[in-house]
Order: sequence, then structure tokens, then C-alpha cells
Amino acid sequence: MKYYPHDYQKLATDFIIQNPVSALFLEMGLGKSVITLTAIWELMLNYFLVSKVLVIAPLRVARDTWLSEINKWEHLAGLTYSVVIGSEKERRQALMKRAQLYLINRENVKWLIDNYPFPYDMVVIDELSSFKNYGAQRFKALRKVRPRVGRIVGLTGTPAPNGLMDLWAEIGILDMGVRLGRFIGAYREQYFMPDKRNQNVIFSYKPKANAEHAIYEKIKDIAISMKNMDHIKMPECVYSSMTVKMDPKESKFYEKLKKDMFLPFEDGEIDAVNAAALSNKLIQMANGAVYMDGEKYVVIHDRKLDTLEDLIEAANGKPVLIAYWYKHDLERIHRRFPEAIRLDNQKDLEDWNVGKVPVALIHPASAGHGLNLQAGGSTIIWFSLTWSLELYQQTNARLHRQGQKETVVVQHIINGGTIDEDVMLALQRKDKTQEALINAVKANMRKEART
Repeated sequence: MKYYPHDYQKLATDFIIQNPVSALFLEMGLGKSVITLTAIWELMLNYFLVSKVLVIAPLRVARDTWLSEINKWEHLAGLTYSVVIGSEKERRQALMKRAQLYLINRENVKWLIDNYPFPYDMVVIDELSSFKNYGAQRFKALRKVRPRVGRIVGLTGTPAPNGLMDLWAEIGILDMGVRLGRFIGAYREQYFMPDKRNQNVIFSYKPKANAEHAIYEKIKDIAISMKNMDHIKMPECVYSSMTVKMDPKESKFYEKLKKDMFLPFEDGEIDAVNAAALSNKLIQMANGAVYMDGEKYVVIHDRKLDTLEDLIEAANGKPVLIAYWYKHDLERIHRRFPEAIRLDNQKDLEDWNVGKVPVALIHPASAGHGLNLQAGGSTIIWFSLTWSLELYQQTNARLHRQGQKETVVVQHIINGGTIDEDVMLALQRKDKTQEALINAVKANMRKEART
């Protein structure tokens, strides 16, 4: 297929070519893969500045999306590639293959660096936010070889999913600490102050006055952002919520667990050993069931299931995508709606996209990246919420993307008076922080065109 790039795609490709270190905050649907591949082709075959590139991406994205893009566009015909995915034997064979582009899933970055030389003069990190944890092995491994890499690109649509603290690791893996400092402690001390704490124990931090502007100024020379609404025609997206209420008996269970972190039953007990575990248990209870030991769980109520049934009925046969989190969510939804299909293989995905699946189930952690589901429906219902803004936005973007023909409806089922309300509020706050960051480094088409 012939590639006729939009102006914003040309700008983004030029930005990569002109900047040895670049961070592109591109929303879903803007074509970040073809933008980056075009830059790689230019750097490799026109400028002769690059000879071997490593692309690090989520498994499905590395295995499917990048390959599809390479084979789709005529102008990329000169690129050779090897997919370093699969069993260890398959990965070793892929590394022995002579190629210009090597594609690997992020889980195998440490394995690659620990066992092989690192001859790559350019690295692309697709979903840069997956390197926000500076304690993760993939981060430590890549940082070790980062000085050997002449060019590096970070791609993401969610640069600060949990707030500006994430930026230290993400920008640091790109520029080796030049802009935000080499140490997280110094970054935290310079730009943040304690927020929630218990005596000497600090649970969270908040930016100091003017810290956001100062951070944006530090990174704006290597970062640009683009929003799909500014560059392509997107369908309307409507967000709404349905609130359910537990009865007094069910609410009493919830409040007792919240207060005592312990709830006994005849055949077992619910025990939360710390605040994080308690949060997890309360979200489960808001959904209607809670794990006790192992796979065993107790059902508290069916409030959300009843509302889900109403929403599916109101869809009048239009396909509905349901986001769930816990295994007992999946089992209970399946019992209520036997026709529901979990989208976990290629055949099911194809059936969804041709309209053969009326009710589909999707887990945000496994489907947040790389899936195009816009052809199969336009309604997503969040049965269970997630604290992760990144997974929330990426999952919604499976439907709300270029090619969607209808208005997208994002429906939340909220259990009133429970932690569900806190999760929704947290997502809204994180979104405001990320929106400010994206606007601060937003690409100016006219300005860039003049430079």
C-alpha cells in the first residue's frame, strides 16, 4: 500500500530523525508505528546513521502490530526484520538471523541483555510507560546498556498514568538523567513534597508550586505530544455511569471489612493483611464477590450483574464489550450470560470484528495495547474498575479510534458509597495531570514547519 503521510506524521517522523533522543506522546490511532518505521528507514537507508535497531514492545504489539505495519507499506520494503519472541530456542534462532530490525517483547529485555552482546545503535520503546518503574528488571537491564545506544525513541499515549513521578524513569531511560537528574531522590526532593503520610512514613507526594511547569520546561526539547482529535476525525465518545446500591445487610459486610480488615463466614474468612490488600478486597466486594483463600470466593450481592443485564437489554442487540478484572467477575458474568465470549484468541477477535459476538469480555491488562476492536461494536461497559489510568484509557481506545463508525459509549457500573467512587475520582485526577503534560509539549504544526 502507498503511504501518503499526513502533515502531523511528517512532523513526527522528522522529529525522530532530528533528535537522537525523542519522546513522542501520541494518542491511539495516529499511526505511531508507521511514523517511527519511516524514520528508521530514512536514518538507515538514506542517512546511513543507523544499522541495527531494537524495538521493545508489548507481546502482541511486537508480534502482530509492528509486523503488520512493515508488510503493509510499500516504502518500507527495504527493511529486513526478525521477531525475537517465543521459546528460548526460537528467540536464539531469531537473534542469529541477519536483519536490520529486531522486535522483542519487553518481558525478554533482561534475558537479551544478560545473554548477548548489545550491537543495536538505535532502540525504540513502544509504550514507554512500561518503563516507569525504575525498580523493574527491564529498566535496570536497559539502563546498563543505554550508553551504547546512539539513538533512542520512546512512544506512548499515556506518559504520566500515575502522575509526574513516573516521568523520572521514563525520561531517564531515554536521556540517562540529563534533564530530570540521575537519582529519583533528588528529583523527588526538587519537585515534590510529602502528601499523605503517617508520622515518618510517606505514602504519596504532590508537586511543589510551579514544579509542573519546571518539569515540562526540562523535557520539552525532546518531547512532543499529539492528540487524535486535533489531527484526525474521531467519533464522538460519551461517558456515563450507572449507580447501584447494596442493601443494609450487604453494606454492613462492606463496612465491617473496611473497618476490621477481616470478615468471617461459615466456610472461610476474608482477611486483608495491609492497606493494599484491603483496597483490592473492597473493589471485589463492590463488584459482588470476594476471594477468601486461593480460588475460593464468597458472593455478597448481584447488584452489578442486574444492572449489566439491564444495559445489555437496552443495547437492543448491538454488540457490547464488558471490561472485567477478577476471575470471579468473569465466572459470574458467564453464568448470567452464557453467550458471552472472552476475547483471548485470534478467532474470537475476528468474530467480534465481523459482528458475530453480541457480548464480549475483555481484561484490560491483556488487551490494553495493540488490539483493533472498533469494527465490532461501539459500547464498552466497565463492570470492574481499575486504578490504572493507562489501562483504562488504552482499553477504551480499542473502540474509540480511527475507523469507528458510531458514537462510542463508555459506561461504568458504580457501586455507590464504596471504593468505586474513589477509583473514578482518582482516574479523573490522574487524567488532569496527564492532560496538562500533553498540552505542555504539544506539537505546534506551524512553528515546527518554520524550523
